[in-house]
Amino acid sequence: MGESFKFNRHHFLTSLLVIIAMLKSVNTTTTTNTEFVKSSCTFTTYPRLCFSSLSTHASLIQTSPKIMAHAALNITLASAKATSAMMVRLSNSRLKPREVSAMRDCVEELGDTLEELRKSIGEMCRLSGSNYEVYMSDIQTWVSAALTDVNTCTDGFEGDDMDGKVKVLVRRRILVIAHLTSNALALINHFASIHG
Repeated sequence: MGESFKFNRHHFLTSLLVIIAMLKSVNTTTTTNTEFVKSSCTFTTYPRLCFSSLSTHASLIQTSPKIMAHAALNITLASAKATSAMMVRLSNSRLKPREVSAMRDCVEELGDTLEELRKSIGEMCRLSGSNYEVYMSDIQTWVSAALTDVNTCTDGFEGDDMDGKVKVLVRRRILVIAHLTSNALALINHFASIHG
């Protein structure tokens, strides 16, 4: 009985040490991945937004600049989709004709942004060997165009005759998309500079 207890206790302590070592390894990997995201975000114009939007995906990103750029594009696309849907709902509510017109113009610009982001995400999946430079050039062009479209979206909300609440709500949401797009472009450019 005494021998059995010693064996079990020894077995238990060994197992516990193995588990602790595994947890430390997982924690170190998680820390490494999170640190990679944080350091990569320093290449962006809005590093805090970059880190807050991408840090939850650190285990997927690991230490890959390509996956990080791809994730940034997907997050930007999701945000643009949600904002576009919100604006469509808002444009069907009781707004002044000028506000409805500005909202519809903005939704149209966002439609272009969504298309450019989708094409960029598709090309990120095809980045390879001999066609790398062509695909990367396309991605950079489309994301730059998406950023221009997002910025153009707010033009219709200039002027004092726009409802303050609508203007503030739309501008705030569009600003987030513009910043996410800018960050995605910076991460794409950083990836291109490392790869090239």
